[in-house]
Amino acid sequence: MAKVKSAGDSQPRRSVRIADQIQRELAELVRLEVRDPRVKFVTLTGVELSRDQSHAKVFFTVLGSREQADEALEGLTHACGFLRSSLAHRLTTRTVPGLAFAYDESVERGVRLSKLIDEAVAPKPSAPRRKPRTAG
Repeated sequence: MAKVKSAGDSQPRRSVRIADQIQRELAELVRLEVRDPRVKFVTLTGVELSRDQSHAKVFFTVLGSREQADEALEGLTHACGFLRSSLAHRLTTRTVPGLAFAYDESVERGVRLSKLIDEAVAPKPSAPRRKPRTAG
């Protein structure tokens, strides 16, 4: 099951299922239907659905630099109308939420924290031994 971000303390089970379905359908649409090269290496990591299910915040990561993430955001925003209308044909809900895309920094933050932990736990190299001084 995909990671679903919750908007409040607890989301109703139906909202979680809808958010999960939106994430799966959007991932397939981005992979197979969107032709924009800016979204080539995009991975959708979660969907946060508003309580009334009228807005969905879609989180994504990109394999690459922060500049590529900014370009991917532009590409996803540009394809937003197409994605929403395609989603309407795939979902069985009465309405389709408006889509907003946001870069998910949690993966990047996790890598950074993991690196810091590895550095803290790693044994420190021992200081080089000094040669004893000889007289003369």
